[in-house]
Formats: sequence, structure tokens, C-alpha cells
Amino acid sequence: MIILAATPIGNLGDASPRLRDALAQATVVASEDTRVTQRLLAALGIANRPRLIPLHEHNERARAAEIVDHARDSDVLVLTDAGMPTVSDPGFPLVEAAIAADVQVTCIPGPSAVVTALALSGLPTDRFAFEGFLPRKHGDRARRLADLADDPRTLVFFEAPSRIHAGLADLAEAFGGDRRAAVARELTKLHEEVRRGPLDELAEWAGHGVRGEICIVVAGAEPKQADAAEALARVQALVAGGERLKHAAAEVAADTGLGKRELYEAALAARDGR
Repeated sequence: MIILAATPIGNLGDASPRLRDALAQATVVASEDTRVTQRLLAALGIANRPRLIPLHEHNERARAAEIVDHARDSDVLVLTDAGMPTVSDPGFPLVEAAIAADVQVTCIPGPSAVVTALALSGLPTDRFAFEGFLPRKHGDRARRLADLADDPRTLVFFEAPSRIHAGLADLAEAFGGDRRAAVARELTKLHEEVRRGPLDELAEWAGHGVRGEICIVVAGAEPKQADAAEALARVQALVAGGERLKHAAAEVAADTGLGKRELYEAALAARDGR
């Protein structure tokens, strides 16, 4: 089978017993950087030296079939440099290929920068979305953020230290400088730090330079207050276009959060001149 294994994102103490056992018994390991895997084995005091197959963003689609073939005969452990394979890291094409070939895929869960940053952010965790790295170019980044500006879910991003100031400034411009956010850096490491505050304040702080591995967590958009008169006009326009009043009221209610019955009654009253 294919075994996706989460590795520590900083603190080696987060290596689970299952991960240690898997590393000690593995015969084939597909890893993002074989040098990092060798250092991990040494740091954990594991004497096993499995065959290491490079699996990174530049070769993962080309190597997927070969690794799946290996997994027909013996387990293949899949590692990235830190955290869970496939989550903003190599592994997804391999999982796709394994499923298509009817080869079993399982997981050794463990550290994740995404959920760690989310938990520490102090922002709502009931609904969230991981957006990975923002586009490098300003125009592409602005378009992506415009699409996300009204998303009600808490959003989690990765960002490089060299782009953290520009990224926060663009977030503040797209979402509003008073939108609550948190910047989590060097999670589980000696210099772990979480900064919380409005986006404009965090952008100003980042202007002095920020080092390390960084996650940005941003609060979701507040629900917009729907305008009842505007919503009624939308219902009337849909009815004028041939839609049944009941369905028009339900559609607009779903979009605005207003009551379906109230919209229906208001449209009837307007039609009857009441």
C-alpha cells in the first residue's frame, strides 16, 4: 500500500510512535528531499536505511506510476519535508494514480501547520478553508483575494518571508484593514510566535521583516445586511421573467438570508397594492 506519513513541522518530539515504527520498518520511502529524510532518520536514532525515491513537485507525475508499481509488492512510505504529504506539498498525483490502479492508500496522521496555526489564531474554527500560497504576481494575487473577500469562512494561507509584508498589505486592501487576522511563524520551534490583530497593523509590523515558516490566518467576512427593498425588487424581477413567486422568494431568501415567507408575503402585498 501507499502510506502517507506526517512528519514534524519543527519539534522532533512530535514524531509519533507510528511514524517511528514505519521509518524503522520501511523498505521503500518516497520523499520530497532524500537528504531531509536521511537527517530525520539520524535525528530520531533510526538505524534502518530504506531505499529512497525522490518525489517532488518537478517529478511527481512522472514517478507516480513507478511508485504505485512498488506498492503492489510492498508498502511505500511517502514523506514530505514537514507536515502531511499532499497538503501544499507533493503527493496528490501519487494518490490519484494509486486510487486509479486500485492500490490501497492509508495515512499516518500527525503535525500540520494549517490546523496548528488555526488553533492558535484565536479566530473561529468551525468553518475554515486552506488557500495555500497566494500567487506571486500582484495582479494575480489581487484577483484571488477579490474572489475571497466575501467568504464567511476563516482562511488560512502560507507565505514566504520575502513576501509576507506585500501579502498582508494586499489582504488589508482586499478585505479591509480592520479584518482580524493572525500571523503564526516557526510553529512548534524554539522561536514560535503568533501575532494577532487587524490586517493593517500586521502589515505594518511585517514591514520591519519577518523570518521563518509563516502561516496567515484571516477571519471570514461578516454577513452583509440584506436590503429588504432590494431583495423584494429581485423577487419581482424573477417573477416578471416567468419564475413562480414561491420559487423566486426561495431563491432570493437563500442568497440574502432574509425569510422566504416574508419575501413571499411582501411580493403578494406589492402585487395586490396593499
